[in-house]
Amino acid sequence: MNDTKPHSHRLRSGRFSQTGQIYLITVVTENRRRIFEDFAAARTLINTLKTESDMQRASTLAFVVMPDHLHWLMQLQEGAQLAPCVRNVKSVTTHRLGQPFWQRGFHDHAVRREEDLQALARYVVANPVRAGLVQRTGLYPHWDAIWV
Repeated sequence: MNDTKPHSHRLRSGRFSQTGQIYLITVVTENRRRIFEDFAAARTLINTLKTESDMQRASTLAFVVMPDHLHWLMQLQEGAQLAPCVRNVKSVTTHRLGQPFWQRGFHDHAVRREEDLQALARYVVANPVRAGLVQRTGLYPHWDAIWV
C-alpha cells in the first residue's frame, strides 16, 4: 500500500473498554494550539472532567491540563465505554469554548495491575515541571490527584 497517511483508525479498532479498568488518556489540540494557556479555558476542561465523574462514567485519579494537551488518569465506571467518554469530554469542551480545537482521536494506555498508580499519577502531574513551565508541581494551577 503506497498510502502515506497514518493509520490511527486501525489502532482504534482494537480499543477495548473494560469496566473498572484504569486508563491513562492523552488528548492533544490540533496543531498543538495552546488553548489552555488561557486560565478560563483550562478550568472549563477541568470542570468537564468533573462532570464525567459526577455522571459516574469515569473516576478521575489524576490529571494535568497542559497548554496544548491533557493527560488524564481515569478509571472507567460501570456501563461506560472508553471512546464515548473521551469523545464527550472533547465535545463538551469544544461546545463550551465555542470553537473546534481538538486533534482527532486520542492515545490510551490500559494500566496493568503491576504498575504503581501513585508513581504514574506523580509522573502525570509533574509534566509541567518536565516541560519547563514551573519549577515545582505545586506552582502549576491545572492539575489534581486523589492522593494529594
